Amino acid sequence: MPRIRDVWINWFEGEENGYNVCPFHEWNAEDRIEVLDQAEIVKVTEQLFDYVENRLEDIPEVLLQEVFQKSTLRKKMTRITLDYCFIMFDGTRVLAVDTLGYKTPIRKSCLTPKHERTVKEMMETDTSPAFDLEMEVVPKEYHILSPHPDYMRGLTRKERQLKQLLFMAMDQLYTSGEPAEIRYWFTEWAPYKYEEIQQNMDKDTIWHQLYNEVKVGWSLDHYELCQKMIKGQPFFEKLWNMQHEEEVK
Repeated sequence: MPRIRDVWINWFEGEENGYNVCPFHEWNAEDRIEVLDQAEIVKVTEQLFDYVENRLEDIPEVLLQEVFQKSTLRKKMTRITLDYCFIMFDGTRVLAVDTLGYKTPIRKSCLTPKHERTVKEMMETDTSPAFDLEMEVVPKEYHILSPHPDYMRGLTRKERQLKQLLFMAMDQLYTSGEPAEIRYWFTEWAPYKYEEIQQNMDKDTIWHQLYNEVKVGWSLDHYELCQKMIKGQPFFEKLWNMQHEEEVK
């Protein structure tokens, strides 16, 4: 298998959705960039690429055996051998993966444009067969705390993070909110629907109507609703402030 040297890596840990593994143009000064002294490149099918990128489930054993201890991390003047670290390529897309010694893709990183081009050029002449899934995979289920990619498409890193915070607040509202409280937030979102919102609808109906309206896209209205909903909730406020501190830096 081909290997590439001196690769810049920005690990995103514990992400089950590929849209949260930020491309190079979304890296920021607070990210901890590491350097892979060398990394094994493996060719995979599109199906396996999607599986690894968008899940936290076991990687096929044959692939793990192929890459075992073939990639190293440079830390100051030392090299650290990584058990299961590799860069996968499906003919179009490139992604770095590290399992931290387990069998699941715990850490994932996009590459810089330069290194991505290098991987593609190296793989142009590679004739090895592509690794594939060894089993039938159940279609992935999305939910409010793991939103469908359609709801994140076209958003910036900050917008995605704030939208996930809004969804967390929405989930809490559904769990602990009273119908009157849900009507209040729906009115904040769509004041022109006041009369319709005040009708005697049950909690599930009114919440799902609000969710169906906020789940698509991102706008100033989304931003303001999120800001209002998390006010007075220390954990949510901390996440909100972290996003704005990064923006200032």
